[in-house]
Amino acid sequence: HPHTRTPPELYTVHSRQHQSPLISQSSQMENSTPYFKVASHEAKKGEFKRCLLLYSGGLDTSVMLKWIQEEYECEVVALTIDLGQTADDLPAIREKALTLGAVDAIVYDAKDEFADVLLSEAIKANADYQGGYCLSTPLGRVIISKVAVRIAKEKGCSVIAHGCTGKGNDQVRFEGYITTLDPNMKTIAPVREWGMGRDEEIEYAKKHNIPIKQKKEVPYSWDENMWGNTGEGGEVEDPKEVPKFEAILQWCNTKEKAPDAPELVKIEFFKGVPTAINGEKMKLSALIAAANKVGGKHGVGVFTVIEDRIVGLKVRGVYENPGASLLIAAHRKLEMLVSTREENRLKAILDQEWAYLTYGAKWYDPVMYHILAFTNSNNKKVTGTVTVKLYKGNIDVVAVESPNSLFKSDLATFQRNATFNQNASPGFIELWNLAQKTAFNVFDW
Repeated sequence: HPHTRTPPELYTVHSRQHQSPLISQSSQMENSTPYFKVASHEAKKGEFKRCLLLYSGGLDTSVMLKWIQEEYECEVVALTIDLGQTADDLPAIREKALTLGAVDAIVYDAKDEFADVLLSEAIKANADYQGGYCLSTPLGRVIISKVAVRIAKEKGCSVIAHGCTGKGNDQVRFEGYITTLDPNMKTIAPVREWGMGRDEEIEYAKKHNIPIKQKKEVPYSWDENMWGNTGEGGEVEDPKEVPKFEAILQWCNTKEKAPDAPELVKIEFFKGVPTAINGEKMKLSALIAAANKVGGKHGVGVFTVIEDRIVGLKVRGVYENPGASLLIAAHRKLEMLVSTREENRLKAILDQEWAYLTYGAKWYDPVMYHILAFTNSNNKKVTGTVTVKLYKGNIDVVAVESPNSLFKSDLATFQRNATFNQNASPGFIELWNLAQKTAFNVFDW
C-alpha cells in the first residue's frame, strides 16, 4: 500500500550464494529483494545491548563487526572457534576484532571437543552424504553453535550473529541449533539484512578503516575444519563444467601429482574409534591430522558431489576429506567383519539416515538419539587393526583383523573340512526358496 510505512526491521538482501569477486555489483542489485524479519528468534534493534558475533576475520564478518555496532547500537563480543582449520592466523584475528571495536574477542580451542564428541560419532556412523561428503561443515556447525551459546551466556549476550547468506544450509543449522540449545537466545544475520554487494562491502571497509587483505582474485570460496575442506564457486557450481582441481584443491594432491608408489597405512580401532596410526597411539584430533597428511599426499578423499541442499537447491561442490575418507573406509570394513548380515544391512540404512539428519540440521532431533544408541551399541565390538593401501586417489582396504571377527577359517574355507555340515544345505535351500517358488508359479507377472 502506498501509504504503509516501511517497518524499521525491513532491509535489502542480495540473493547470492558466494562472496565471489566475480559477481558484479549490478547483477547483485538486479537480484535484490526486500527482507522482512518474520521469525520469532530474529532480534530487532533496541531489543538488546550486547551481541556475540561468530567472527572469522574475513571481509564479511569484519564489516559485520562495525555494521552491527552502528546499525543495532550495541556492544559486540567476537568469538572465533578453532576446529583445526589450517588457513587462519587465530591470534591476528583476535587482535583485528579488538581493533575494530569488539568489547571482547575470544579464540576458543574446540579441536579435542570436536574430535572426541562429534567426529568419533561420524566415524562410527561411516559419515557419507550423497557420495563421499564426510559432513565436515554440518558437524562443525553443531560444535560452533554449542560453544557460541555457552560463551554468549557467560558474556551476557542475548543475541548471536552469524555470517550466512539467505540461500545456504548454514543459516538453518546455526539458527536452529542456537534456538534449540537456548530458546531465549535471538539471532541476527547481517548478510540477509544489509544492501551491500562485495564492492559496497569493500567501500564500507575503507570508510571505516577495516583492513582488507589484498589477494589474487579467485572465483572459489572454501570452508574448512580438521574433518574436511569444502570448495565452491566458479566453474564448480555448474555441473556441465569440469572443475579445475589444481586450482581448487587446498589439502590434496591431484591424482596425477600423487606419488607413483603405493603406501600401506595401519589403523587400530577400539570400540569403533581409531586409536593409533602405523603403530603410534595418539588422541583422535592428532590422529585425524596425521590421516589428513598421508591421505592428502596420495590424493584420496576428493569428491565432486551434486548435492541437495536443505533449502531445496541443487548445487555442486568439491570436497576434500582425505583423513575422514581413510578412517571411514577402514572402519566400515572392520565393522562388517565383526557384524552379522542383518546388523550390516540395518547399519547401512541407519548410517544414511544419520548422514541426512546431520546434513539437515537435525542433530538434536530425538530420532538421532535412537540412531546413535544403535550405532554405539554395534560399535562395542569394532576393535581391531586395518591395513589400507593408498595409491593415486584410491583407498583399498587390504587386510582386517579383530578379536571379535566372525570369520572362521574352518567354516569358510573351500578346503576339505568336517566342521561345516554340507548335508544340511539341500533342506535349507528348499525352505529358503519355498515362498519364491510358490509365488512364481501362482501368478504370471
